[in-house]
Amino acid sequence: MLQTLDILSKFIFIALGIYVAIKLLRSIRVVPNMTALIVERLGKYHRTLQPGFHILVPFLDKVAFSRDLKEEAMTVEPQSCFTRDNVKVEVDGIIYMSVIDPVAASYGITDYRMAAIQLTQTTTRSVIGTIDLDKTFEERDLINATVVKTLGEAAAGWGMKVHRYEVKNIVPPTSVKNAMEKMMTAERDRRAMISRAQGHKQAKINDSEGKLRELVNLSEGEKMKRINEAEGRAREIEAIAEATAESIAKIANAISLPNGDEAIRMRLAQQQLGNLMHVAQKGTRVILPLDITNMQQTLEGLALESFKKK
Repeated sequence: MLQTLDILSKFIFIALGIYVAIKLLRSIRVVPNMTALIVERLGKYHRTLQPGFHILVPFLDKVAFSRDLKEEAMTVEPQSCFTRDNVKVEVDGIIYMSVIDPVAASYGITDYRMAAIQLTQTTTRSVIGTIDLDKTFEERDLINATVVKTLGEAAAGWGMKVHRYEVKNIVPPTSVKNAMEKMMTAERDRRAMISRAQGHKQAKINDSEGKLRELVNLSEGEKMKRINEAEGRAREIEAIAEATAESIAKIANAISLPNGDEAIRMRLAQQQLGNLMHVAQKGTRVILPLDITNMQQTLEGLALESFKKK
């Protein structure tokens, strides 16, 4: 009997030693980065352990909560919502939030994750109910902003910060989806027809403008050609007139010189005789005066008479 009691007391002593050793070991805490531990002393909040090495009072202090301070993504499961025009759609999303006050997140609410998801779903239903089906796909930013604002106001008391909310999918019923696809196909066909008509119209306009510019360029070219020809003829006439005037002035000066008349007569007689010879070479009959001995005087008279006519 005494031996049994002795064994039992040894066993109790060993168990008590192990328990004390475990308590002493558990009183030593190393907190990792971006983590906060909530310590209670005798069931009451005592302090918050920041990242680093800490020693607790055995049997008095206890780590009640461990809070991760990193940003957390929480999935909001699909839920049924009705739009303003009474169309049922399924909407899901993702909440991005983080703990900024570990004490409030531990004692301010029982489960902040479930509360955030529930509040997000109710807010999403409320926003979807104010939008027509055609606008729900365009108003994602409105839905996200409204959820972030509403959830942020509530999460401030939970020690949480809502960073953003993103709608993942908005799924209408199959019948509505088929009708929307038909509408989109018809709209694409209509835009394609309009684009083809506008392209055909623009092609005709470009073609007519090209022909108009071609005609204008041709008329401008013809105009410049005629102007250049007219200017050329005018310059030619002007040059001939200047040359004639210059030759007449030289002849007049030559006549005024001594024996000028005789020289002029001789030159004219030679010119007339050359003309007669040229005509005779072509086979044309030439009528000469009866008095051939007075040929020089006759030619001089004809030449002088021709010069006076000029």
